[in-house]
Amino acid sequence: MQSSLRTISNLPSSYSVNEIFVSLQGEATFSGTPSIFIRLQGCEVGCGWCDTKNTWQLDKLKCITFTKMINKTTDNSSLAETKIEEIINFIQDKHSLISHIVITGGEPGQYNLQPLCSALEALGKQVQIETSGTSELRISAKTWVTLSPKIDMPGKKPILLSAVKRANEIKMPIGKTTDIDKLKQFIINYQPNSILPIWLQPISQNKTATQICIEQALKNNWKVSLQLHKYLNIR
Repeated sequence: MQSSLRTISNLPSSYSVNEIFVSLQGEATFSGTPSIFIRLQGCEVGCGWCDTKNTWQLDKLKCITFTKMINKTTDNSSLAETKIEEIINFIQDKHSLISHIVITGGEPGQYNLQPLCSALEALGKQVQIETSGTSELRISAKTWVTLSPKIDMPGKKPILLSAVKRANEIKMPIGKTTDIDKLKQFIINYQPNSILPIWLQPISQNKTATQICIEQALKNNWKVSLQLHKYLNIR
């Protein structure tokens, strides 16, 4: 592994990691897939319904050790400045059989992820990134991009056309019918590839939002992402 790492130029010195944990991917295409989640710290988008607001602020005064980070039992804004080698060694030592890696946040697009993605792929892993599409994506050619467009959020960050063109699937959070209107306008404005699966994901498992998703999926030939992990009461 060391030799493959040396072939990657301009390695970041470290990534600000909030947590690393193992669970089932509960959303969209890879729902039900055993996955290692790497949650990065920092996000400037500001979604009001975000369930990981503890990852927004990137405060280096809250740095902890890698060991403490991987053993966290509560959601908080502490982070570990983590080298690629530490992530690779942890995965190989503790979870070598799991082949799917999800890089999430926060907003992982704020980082240069190409070296990390390439190093993970060198281990035979499939890498997925979950992004709002508001940052230029610096990833490997094989990285699966789940684009969850965040429209008219408090951070006022526009969705980038380059991120839309790179997406492998669209996953739209839905709380009310106006979110469907925003999705339709997004499709008109950005014209994502027509073969991309479009997932509707009800916010907070709300019954009204879920019904909207079901109705609109049937009407528009879209899909419904039910956040399986929440129904199973796992992370």
